[in-house]
Amino acid sequence: MNVSTYCGLVCETCDYREKCHCGGCVKTLGNPFHGKCPVAECCISKKLRHCGKCEEFPCRLLTQYSCDPEHGDNPPGARIEYLKALND
Repeated sequence: MNVSTYCGLVCETCDYREKCHCGGCVKTLGNPFHGKCPVAECCISKKLRHCGKCEEFPCRLLTQYSCDPEHGDNPPGARIEYLKALND
């Protein structure tokens, strides 16, 4: 399966994809529409394809992003569940 983000967010369902001409954090090397992403930066520094490959998965940083009440997933934790389901 092709993952377009390091954190497991599904770009195809993101409202900012077209509105902000965002290519996703993998294509932009950790710099999506909102700027440098600390989750992507962590994955890149560890040379991982996505957070699901990390020994610390799901870490505190990823959980904060995924479950943030204002900007997080709907439902909270959706990207973590997505990465858990990957078999790559």
